[in-house]
Amino acid sequence: MHATRLEIQDMEVTFHAHDTIVTAVNHLNLSIGKGEIIGVVGESGSGKSVTSLSVMRLIQAPGKISHGKILYHHADGQVTDLAQLPDTAMRAYRGNEIAMIFQEPMTSLNPLHTCGAQVTEAIRLHKGIPQREAREQAKALFARVKLPDPAAIMNRYPHELSGGQKQRVMIAMAISCEPRLLIADEPTTALDVTVQKAILELLKELQQQMDMSVLFITHDLGVVAELAERVVVMYKGNIVEEGPVRQVFQHPQHPYTKGLLACRPPLNKRLSRLPVTRDFMETDASGQIHEKAGAVADVVNRLVVSDSEVKARQALLAGNPPLLEVHGLQTWFPVKKSFTGKVLQWYKAVDDVSFTVNSGETLGLVGESGCGKTTLGRSLLRLIEPTGGSIVYKGQDLRSLSPAGMRALRKDMQLIFQDPYASLNPRKSIGSAILEPMQVHGLYGNEKAQREKVQELLEKVNLSPEHVNRYPHEFSGGQRQRVVIARALAVNPSFIICDESVAALDVSVQAQVLNLLIRLREEFGFSCIFISHDLSVVRFISDRMMVMQKGKIVEMGQADAVYNHPQHPYTQQLIAVIPKGM
Repeated sequence: MHATRLEIQDMEVTFHAHDTIVTAVNHLNLSIGKGEIIGVVGESGSGKSVTSLSVMRLIQAPGKISHGKILYHHADGQVTDLAQLPDTAMRAYRGNEIAMIFQEPMTSLNPLHTCGAQVTEAIRLHKGIPQREAREQAKALFARVKLPDPAAIMNRYPHELSGGQKQRVMIAMAISCEPRLLIADEPTTALDVTVQKAILELLKELQQQMDMSVLFITHDLGVVAELAERVVVMYKGNIVEEGPVRQVFQHPQHPYTKGLLACRPPLNKRLSRLPVTRDFMETDASGQIHEKAGAVADVVNRLVVSDSEVKARQALLAGNPPLLEVHGLQTWFPVKKSFTGKVLQWYKAVDDVSFTVNSGETLGLVGESGCGKTTLGRSLLRLIEPTGGSIVYKGQDLRSLSPAGMRALRKDMQLIFQDPYASLNPRKSIGSAILEPMQVHGLYGNEKAQREKVQELLEKVNLSPEHVNRYPHEFSGGQRQRVVIARALAVNPSFIICDESVAALDVSVQAQVLNLLIRLREEFGFSCIFISHDLSVVRFISDRMMVMQKGKIVEMGQADAVYNHPQHPYTQQLIAVIPKGM
């Protein structure tokens, strides 16, 4: 048993919007012991982040802690109710006693200041020490979180670092005052599996060194299994299950927990679609959750695709003509030039890549950040101009086309980006966003027919046609991704590139979007390149798979064969670091 460090008693957090009150956290009770790591899991909207922000007293209007206590236990035995502290008194606790690592380091770090300056400022603010001493401590912290060349990174800006490096800077800032409680809010969500594993190992090591308590918030149960001792499962503001990680994983009691565990692509079988939480639970008229009849194993077994079905699809696709043929593709960027402008050094983002995509096929592309996946995808559409090689689409060499000729062809080749919020215009309704490509390419005749098509597409991606006049900020991440998919389908393309299109989604929402893509692929008949750093997701949705490292394709083959019998050491490494759960 651990001595208590933080105790949340009967906490309720509400948001007042117009004439309605929304309860985000519903009379929650939770305690965390000294030196204990607790995992808090649940999908978006379950109340995880609101709980963590409440502990930090960072909930902003129209939200407020409307009931309950947040009891912080000091080392000397005194107890303070953080919920009752004035804002000025609470500042003494933030950073010194309780620190937080936020989900998106790029939005948490100031782009106008170097990483070293930001950590130095945090140290000076809390410790009141001279600039030089604070800077030396910041550099030592960068070494402690295992950043390469700490002295150089002190002078770099956030945009000059990779996602994993930015997250390490955030961890360094969080531990700079040696807090007794660390809250980590989705710190590995959009990171590669290899970087994710390194961050988890780092957090575990720092927790043991500093005897910190850690409240680790995530939607991925596999990550919790790697790190936490105890797990709390949240759904719609309530804790529906909690207990030791092994017990909850091996013998889940609540149907929502069972659904979350089943949402991830299984490692040992191929499914026609992924189970989702609604396969395991239903809500009655009073709002009570009940488990649907049929065990989890039965639900999954009904979805298993037999070996003969897999072979039949492989044979069918192999007989289809190639839609895209890529030969010796190169996309290089100049790194160093002479005084006269001659390039002395190139960065080879895509280096001598060759492959084909057959009609109706989904080709997976997997690799770590920086391996060249996104550059390859954009080079195929000439959004980035390649420096060498050929791209033959339906028998036509794309590199020989004029800009006008390429624009005309683009309606046949679409791209779904990783961040749907960034790729939607916040000033345009989603109906206008889906309508615009139809108008640009003059499709479906008059505007009335185009608007009817917009409504049809919204229904196909499981959104309500009544949402047509809403704006992107009024939707969840998963809903925005559906809008982007509908926009891509608006011009009836033959070829779609999905670039990390489910990377930042909860496992339950991710399963819904992957199932949607499979259904739409069968209905519309498009071919697809599916880019991801998550090898298990790529294996689930793809017919064939390519593994990319440092600009080159190091392994290619049938998805199941590559996953089950990897030949290249890099592929073996990617598979080895996938969180396996229990």
